[in-house]
Amino acid sequence: MKKSNLVKSINGLMYILSSLFALICLYPFLLVMFSSFTDEGSLLREGYSIFPHKFSVAAYVAIFSTNTVPDAYLVTIFITITGTFLSLLITCAASYALSGRRLYYKNYINFYFYFTMLFSGGIVPQYILITKYLHLSDTIWVYIIPALLSPWNMFLMRNFFNDIPVELFESAKIEGAGEMTILYRIVLPLSLPALATIGLFYALGYWSSWFPGMLYVDNPRLYSLQYIIMRIIRNIDMAATIAAKGAPAGSPIAPSYAVRLATAVVTIGPIIFLYPFLQKYFVGGLKVGAIKG
Repeated sequence: MKKSNLVKSINGLMYILSSLFALICLYPFLLVMFSSFTDEGSLLREGYSIFPHKFSVAAYVAIFSTNTVPDAYLVTIFITITGTFLSLLITCAASYALSGRRLYYKNYINFYFYFTMLFSGGIVPQYILITKYLHLSDTIWVYIIPALLSPWNMFLMRNFFNDIPVELFESAKIEGAGEMTILYRIVLPLSLPALATIGLFYALGYWSSWFPGMLYVDNPRLYSLQYIIMRIIRNIDMAATIAAKGAPAGSPIAPSYAVRLATAVVTIGPIIFLYPFLQKYFVGGLKVGAIKG
């Protein structure tokens, strides 16, 4: 009886400590979110606070004052959904082919993928390839096709496939199943933790993509959200610097710092809601590749 009470007390203490730790982790996000609704002058005088000293939506007005942000949201959502789906499709196909002992010269092919993780041609060859040979400049596919396959994610998925018992493959082949049937009917249903984890990695990468928009895109309707946000921050910082030099005393202050906080909320908001739905798979998927290579 005493042992049972001790276990309950320890469990209760663990729940309390876990709740406190969760609140500590949540506090920085709440601080950023509530500070983004603070007046710039109050933010400069009082600092960041979870309770705004003077409420203001000037930062969000500055962000959504143009039609480019809604268009950029649609572009980024399309890039994230389409890119994640295609990346998972290609990653699963490559990982399945390179797993087990079914493919000749697979060690040489594995080394080819591994070599690209260590060395790259650089920005200039990549720019020439994308613009001159692939003709992807000023198209929405420039965000997706160059980033379709990550060798790191491919190796993680391959190691997960290697952990599936060989007897499943042998029994499926005895029943007359082909490689595609084995992949889509047996391997992928057993690989939900890996799919969720690697899918989240790909989705975060596509959602945060802005560099292709700066290099290869001239059409404003094809700018990604991250690139638009970066341009807005630069413009507001420049306007704040110019206004600070020549503005009379008491004039309104451009929401430079508040805009930075607001952009963090705008960009992280939608993608962060994916995590609760993938959490049960994400924890297990993080173990992918940790046992054997």
